[in-house]
Amino acid sequence: MSLYERLYDEAEQAKVRFVGFISDNGRYDYGIVYTNMFFGKPLVVCMQTGRSSLLSLEDAENLDYLQRIFHLRSMDEAREVSIFLKSCLPALGNQAEREY
Repeated sequence: MSLYERLYDEAEQAKVRFVGFISDNGRYDYGIVYTNMFFGKPLVVCMQTGRSSLLSLEDAENLDYLQRIFHLRSMDEAREVSIFLKSCLPALGNQAEREY
């Protein structure tokens, strides 16, 4: 008997976007991995902290979640990151329609 059961082992060509921006509240650097895995939710990685999450457009509207997952200092920062992410992330169910 094996020690583990493989759930999936997929390889794909994924589009990766790196974006940095600055505001009155701070500097932000993110990597966004667009993939067909994980129900079409891109993997968003904060390049400063290494913290990451699978996010959709709907998830980007949850300021409390963004503040917690990316360790943002204030709701103003979460709001800024939300505005940025909403311009980059697909809505659930619309992945095939969005041009990355």
